Amino acid sequence: MGFLLSILYFLTYYLTPRVMFGPLAEYRVELILAIILIVVSLPALLRSKVFKTAQAPALAGLAFATFMSVLVGAHWAGGGLSALLLFIPNAFAYFLVYIHCSSKGKLQVLVLLMLFVCFFVIAEGAYELHQGLPQGSAAENADMSGTYFLGMNNSQGEWFYRLQGKGQINDPNDFAQLIVCSLPLTFFFWKRKRPVRNFFFVLVPVGVLIWGVYLTHSRGGMLGLLAIVIVALRRKIGTVPALVLAALLFVGASATNFTGGRGISTSAGEDRTTLWGDGLQLLKSHPVFGVGFGQMPEYFGHTAHNTVVVCAAELGFCGLFFWSMFLLPSLKDAAGVAFKKSDIHGEAVMSDTSYPLGPPKLNILDEAEIAKFARLLVLSFTGFLVTGWFLSRAYILTLFLLGGFTEAIYEMAYDRGMVPERLRFGRVLKYSGVMAVGIVLMMYILLRIVNLTH
Repeated sequence: MGFLLSILYFLTYYLTPRVMFGPLAEYRVELILAIILIVVSLPALLRSKVFKTAQAPALAGLAFATFMSVLVGAHWAGGGLSALLLFIPNAFAYFLVYIHCSSKGKLQVLVLLMLFVCFFVIAEGAYELHQGLPQGSAAENADMSGTYFLGMNNSQGEWFYRLQGKGQINDPNDFAQLIVCSLPLTFFFWKRKRPVRNFFFVLVPVGVLIWGVYLTHSRGGMLGLLAIVIVALRRKIGTVPALVLAALLFVGASATNFTGGRGISTSAGEDRTTLWGDGLQLLKSHPVFGVGFGQMPEYFGHTAHNTVVVCAAELGFCGLFFWSMFLLPSLKDAAGVAFKKSDIHGEAVMSDTSYPLGPPKLNILDEAEIAKFARLLVLSFTGFLVTGWFLSRAYILTLFLLGGFTEAIYEMAYDRGMVPERLRFGRVLKYSGVMAVGIVLMMYILLRIVNLTH
């Protein structure tokens, strides 16, 4: 019951209550669903080992930073509670995935859910394209509020449309990020020596997803796809050939108007780098708790268009530390399972065969499948981080879904003796602090270099 309600919960937050429940949405069905889900999931939550993961206290710390950022930065106690109510439903996803996705079938269903959301929006967009979108002088004055497209001018002043979702993905770049994160997970359904099955169940969906990214005309989405290609192929064909292939794909994408006529260059992104600098200035003036969750537009009229900068500016070093504390062990654990031949000290990690595991069950992942899924998660995180470099989405549902995926897989790998214990909590704290300071310094140095080139 908890798993099925979780699926419904995720669908509601991605597609919006209005799409899922129609006129019933005005009765706050999503809130009722969340309350029921908490009650149903509480016994499993208390029995699980989720509170032994570093991500659990990291999310509690993020919730604290979210509240304090508005209380201290914006001097608004009531706004702190409102900010918590926006943050907690997303962070809740981590716990739901960890406690309910304990089998191969459930993991597959959750991947299918992410794919369904992508296909649903792409199908709606395709239908609207078939019906015809306003063109010419009428396009700029047309009411597009109820559609799945955003109209805008490109670098040449030409009008074009970009596909977007609703709710959390109501921006073309946000929707592109979801597609980029979901695409690698599609290969979880790949079966060796099954070409017909792979063509229809993997390659065709991947083609549709790439077309969806094209319809968003997202520059970050395109770079995210290229980053996935590089990371996925570098171990097979080498880093240099992977980079060459990615460069060729970049040229091909540019030639096919993948970004809708908007350039990818330092000068083309000058407005964003200016916002990054503005965000760092806010961090400098409000270093501990930031200016408040979601408050950066109140200062500059725009958000930072960078996940790291928006987290630092709005939640300060406190929030950035806990955000790093969630991301760092997630990346480390995903990579640890994916490339499990050695741990962080370079020592061999062997499967524990002291006790017989018994015959594998039909719905249980074997070691090869666990490692494969972890490698796909590494690619998904790669896509999230690259697209997030151009998006202000530090605390969205997708990140916490991926984190939950990772720890569910790590738990399976640990139970089978594939990996060592998780990183000690003290080290997580130390490394998270280093990461938080390091990424701010990296942003500062990058902006200095960009400013010197102008």
